Amino acid sequence: MIVQYSSETTISLLFFTIAIGIYFFLSMQRALFILYICLSAVIFTHDLMVMNDNIYTFLLLLFVTIISAFKLPEKLFTVYLISNLVLSTVLSVLNESRLIETLVISVFFYFIVWTLNRMAVARKEQKAIYEELLGEYRQLKRMHLVAENNARLEERTKIARDIHDSVGHRLTALIMKLEMLAIQNADTQYDELKQMAKESLEETRLAVKALQTEESEGIATVVHLIRKLEAESHILVQFTVKQGILSMPISNEKSVILYRVIQEGLTNAMRHAESREVHISLGKSAIGAISFEIVNQVFTAKAFEFGFGLTNMKERVEQIGGNLEVYQTDKQFVVSGTIPSE
Repeated sequence: MIVQYSSETTISLLFFTIAIGIYFFLSMQRALFILYICLSAVIFTHDLMVMNDNIYTFLLLLFVTIISAFKLPEKLFTVYLISNLVLSTVLSVLNESRLIETLVISVFFYFIVWTLNRMAVARKEQKAIYEELLGEYRQLKRMHLVAENNARLEERTKIARDIHDSVGHRLTALIMKLEMLAIQNADTQYDELKQMAKESLEETRLAVKALQTEESEGIATVVHLIRKLEAESHILVQFTVKQGILSMPISNEKSVILYRVIQEGLTNAMRHAESREVHISLGKSAIGAISFEIVNQVFTAKAFEFGFGLTNMKERVEQIGGNLEVYQTDKQFVVSGTIPSE
């Protein structure tokens, strides 16, 4: 445009520099409506001052309108589209040789751009609904797993109670009967039978105790739960498990807290980050505590505040003697801390 039609190359290059600068600031995703208005104003003013033919100006206004269709909200885009259509109309009036043709073409193409914006808005709404439904599905699935686990534990408790009441009672009665026979008859075989009955009773008690205990302790179980969460969330989790961490003793309460902290870190990554990749590392600190770190990439750094989830997790970690730190750099969002082992 500058080479073919500009009457003042120096002034055109100045306007070109300003336009490129404004276009660069659009990537910051801030004050987009004002930046788009300024960009259209620069294009329009340049045409009035130094252009001999404004066909490229129409194309530039149409180009920035198309870009804004995917960036601006519906109401602001409608205002911006109308403003650019008005600018195109003014240019058409000033260039009387192609007034009707330019107006018809402008209205036609701007209608297409408005349709594109409607499609983009509908797609964003569908995506938001999908994300909401996906979140509800994950929550219902977790509730189902909890209910299934509770039902399984209840059934195991019932089986343990039945074993204790029936088999345990009969073995106890058998031991007492053998004791009486051993007293009445001086026979060592009764002592052997009594010892076998006692061992059977002890094994039965151990089996009952195992049935009544929920097997949900240990770092290995936490890793298994995170892998299940990764599959449900459709994100890529890169796990780094340092040597010796899997054998560290940890209670059920602390396992649950560690899992919830990592779960909250993944939830924040899914909700606020543009990347679907999260790095999680578990290790052993210098004082023998369990250290953890959840890192996800950030493309657009924004100020963050401690929400309910992070605040609640920080309080729970501190209640068991651990610590939780959350900070953000230009490229990463990090949740790290330690939990004391048993």
